[in-house]
Amino acid sequence: MSLLDVARLTKTYGGVHALQAVDLEVEEGSIHGLMGANGAGKTTLFSVITDFQAPTAGRVLYDGADITGLPPHRLARRGLARTFQIVQPFAGQTVRENIAVGAHLARASRRQALAHADTVAAQVGLAAQLDKPAGALTVAGRKRLELARALATGPKLLLLDEVLAGLNPQEIAGMLPVVRGIRDSGITVLMIEHVMQAVMNLAGTVFVLNDGKLIAEGTPAQIAGDPRVIEAYLGRRAAEAARA
Repeated sequence: MSLLDVARLTKTYGGVHALQAVDLEVEEGSIHGLMGANGAGKTTLFSVITDFQAPTAGRVLYDGADITGLPPHRLARRGLARTFQIVQPFAGQTVRENIAVGAHLARASRRQALAHADTVAAQVGLAAQLDKPAGALTVAGRKRLELARALATGPKLLLLDEVLAGLNPQEIAGMLPVVRGIRDSGITVLMIEHVMQAVMNLAGTVFVLNDGKLIAEGTPAQIAGDPRVIEAYLGRRAAEAARA
């Protein structure tokens, strides 16, 4: 069953076409990957889906309803959350307090929000750092905190914008079971990712954008061998070699 259905989504800035009639569906209970070179339109797609930017044309269906143009706070209450590529925690607050900000969406009392923050912190591997100021976290810790803040809102669909960016191989390996565990808990995931290891290990379906267009969709193995994807990443000569 499709939880998210993006139909002919288009975004232009003057004469620049950031998204060009993009169609994609995200199946409930899955992990989907979204790939593409820098400037391909990946983050723009997330921003339009979550109404941080208005689409020029097209529509977004979520959980059977047209949510095009609904503001982010209303989408969050419907269970659609996202992370951001540039992590900006409340540096002077503790990890627990940062996570509780998201938990307050569905919990009026501070006590309940803080208690839920502890639960979410354990889910992402931050239980031992709950009392640490967020500004003292490593890059890997801040990535986990960004993930925790989105999880604390209680999402049904989670959009992850390069949650693995800036991590070393060991840190990436440590994050894979965290993302897989989120899916296993019943949350559908659509993740922007450049790390092929992560995509191959996590995603059942991968979408590839290039110059604002969806150029490929398939399993990780299919995407890795697709000449259109190879050309977008490595150039025409590499694509011709792959076809030979």
